[in-house]
Amino acid sequence: MEVRRRLAVRMLSQGKTASEVSKLVGANLSSVKRWKAAWKKGGVEAIAAKPHPGRKPRLTTAQKRNLERILLRGPRAAGFSSDLWTCGRVAETIRRRFDVTYHPDHVWRILQGLGWSCQKPELRARERDEAAIDGWRTRDWPRIKKEPRTPS
Repeated sequence: MEVRRRLAVRMLSQGKTASEVSKLVGANLSSVKRWKAAWKKGGVEAIAAKPHPGRKPRLTTAQKRNLERILLRGPRAAGFSSDLWTCGRVAETIRRRFDVTYHPDHVWRILQGLGWSCQKPELRARERDEAAIDGWRTRDWPRIKKEPRTPS
């Protein structure tokens, strides 16, 4: 957006009309006029992008690194009865270790920020015979599979 504003101001300074500039940069005419007024009043700094930092995170960067180390050690090391991390368990771990409360549904954002992804254990039958499945895929499936029709 800032690049577009700077480009518009440059064109305006070269003598183009606000209407021409709005069409060239793909912006509304009123926006171009607002940028022009801001530029005349405060210079190039007035059209510069302004940061929108948002709310300060409740966990610091160091705490997030520490959380990741805890997660990598596994749920059993964190005091849980099985080897499965859930958002609820991660929220409980954060509460215990850092005295910060998160709703389990919002823990997911923290995990994504750490590069973690959702993974669900695959359920497979105990009786599953991998050799028989591979044989079916290589022998039977190609024979059974329908071929696409050739245009006539």
